[in-house]
Amino acid sequence: MRTKKPVSKAYPASLKTIGDHIRKRRLDLKLTQKQVAEKLGVDEASVWNWEMGKTEPLVRQVPPVILFLGYDPFAFDGKSLADELRRYRVTHGLTRKELARQIRIDPATLSRLEGGVGKSFTSVTEKVMAFMKAHAVTDETLLQ
Repeated sequence: MRTKKPVSKAYPASLKTIGDHIRKRRLDLKLTQKQVAEKLGVDEASVWNWEMGKTEPLVRQVPPVILFLGYDPFAFDGKSLADELRRYRVTHGLTRKELARQIRIDPATLSRLEGGVGKSFTSVTEKVMAFMKAHAVTDETLLQ
């Protein structure tokens, strides 16, 4: 009679935080926090803090995390322009100011659009939607 080896207590029971995703992947690959830190270009304390839920990766650290995980762990439903903007920005490691510069709109306008607050001019919405269409995010493009 064979049984499965019990899962380590260090293994996350559920994947609620980005740190849980990182810890699961790290344990699956049998890596130390130091090895993961080296792969992600951060210090070991950052990985520890993420796994312990003390902090989350900075927006510029998200693309390497996605590559390490092999999938996008961020929960955006993608049903609204606000969700699509947030997903694009976060998965590309951009600040609001950087993305606003790329779209050629004011950062405050982008912040309102991303937050779903207030209404914007049709011309701004059309400009943002054209940018998003031209730069469509798919799970395949995230992992390249």
